[in-house]
Amino acid sequence: MKQNTDTLPLLTSYFDSIADRWDRWQDRNHYYHQNVKELLQFLIPRQSSVLELGCATGDLLNAVEPATGVGVDISTEMIRCAQKKYPHLTFQSMNAEQLSLHQKFEYVVMSDLVGHLHDIQQALEKTHAVMNPRSRLIITYYNFIWEPILLLAEKLRLKTPQPHQNWVNTHDLQNLLDLANFEIIRSGYRMLLPKNIPILSWFFNKYLSQLPFLRKFCIVRFIVARPRVQELHPERFSVSIVIPARNERGNIEPAVQRIPNMGKKIEIIFVEGGSNDGTLDEIKRVAKAYKKKRAIRHCVQSGTGKANAVREGFARATGDILMILDADLTVAPEDLPKFYYALAANRGEFVNGSRLVYPMEKQAMRFLNLLGNKFFSMMFTYLLDQKFKDTLCGTKVIFRAHYEKLAANRSYFGEFDPFGDFDLIFGAAKQNLKIVEMPIRYAERTYGETNIQRWRHGLLLLKMVGVAARRLKFV
Repeated sequence: MKQNTDTLPLLTSYFDSIADRWDRWQDRNHYYHQNVKELLQFLIPRQSSVLELGCATGDLLNAVEPATGVGVDISTEMIRCAQKKYPHLTFQSMNAEQLSLHQKFEYVVMSDLVGHLHDIQQALEKTHAVMNPRSRLIITYYNFIWEPILLLAEKLRLKTPQPHQNWVNTHDLQNLLDLANFEIIRSGYRMLLPKNIPILSWFFNKYLSQLPFLRKFCIVRFIVARPRVQELHPERFSVSIVIPARNERGNIEPAVQRIPNMGKKIEIIFVEGGSNDGTLDEIKRVAKAYKKKRAIRHCVQSGTGKANAVREGFARATGDILMILDADLTVAPEDLPKFYYALAANRGEFVNGSRLVYPMEKQAMRFLNLLGNKFFSMMFTYLLDQKFKDTLCGTKVIFRAHYEKLAANRSYFGEFDPFGDFDLIFGAAKQNLKIVEMPIRYAERTYGETNIQRWRHGLLLLKMVGVAARRLKFV
């Protein structure tokens, strides 16, 4: 595709001419730029490999503290300033629409860049060469309804003067990403007030900016996307199925019998939780009886609660893909291949079961539990900016590599979840994983009694709403 030969030299010349004054203009709008830095620090884990396109003098790239940081800008003068300020980072003068780097990055950032691109689609397509299937593209851009205000601010010399820009709306950018073979994971809004007015800006930007109607007026919009890649050899992954089991003696052998083969190989890990019905003895018996047919391992959890059991099971797992199967078998083991193929074929990176699509057996879920599920699914759909129909289904599937990153950053939320469901959901959202829901049929328990305590656990879920609001939404 031919580059526009008229606009490119003019754009390069313009940014070269203001490079020495760039930092002064940035300081004039320090509050806005600091807010954008904080957004990128939230979206990008420290010590990631990061490429920023349109890096200017490198402030944003430096702010995310990359292990490997490369900045690209069309202006050689901007690059000269960036290299002087941040010698520990790498900078190159290059047109984003003609990107040619022989390196892969975990994150590619385009912050306030799309407005200056002659061909946005071409620039998006070029980024595929520097990304792998698990990389993320992060774009921040001006909300087009702010155009007259920003143009006035430039005339009053309150904002960096800019050449004529593309004022794209969210639909335009989503369409361009789709055409460039990207899949959007999340999108959001930032800043109702881009100037610092003590107390007022804090309140507007932290809380009011995330309310359903008011957020449409935020000045910054952002999108996190991933390359749309189809896995061509989905059978190549190994699987570890972790089954927490407390007082589930009658379900141990049926679980082993009913789990289908999938992937390269599977292992079953029972985590016994202090049962009084002989569950541990039954696990040992079944493991011995089926040792020629199944790879079965077991342990006794050192703590209490399902979250602890899942974590200890995952710590012992050797498979590429980690699965949770509740020992009550209310989710059919026969459905596990659906979860496997959704992950293995790159349909998603965290697969969450949904019991609220198909009709349930009569006693599968009590009425108040059903109401609670629906309430919390609505709350978390809002808090995570992604549709969640059922947050409490016990069957969840994730790549071990992603889980290890999630676990390494668990301290961001703290120890608050005795079930483990929200620990995984919140962690997946924070790591910008592609989350998909897998509709399954929910059956009535045939052995034992539920370990869920409706009112005590309901109060804990309300606490989790508060944690998610504070750590994911109003940040």
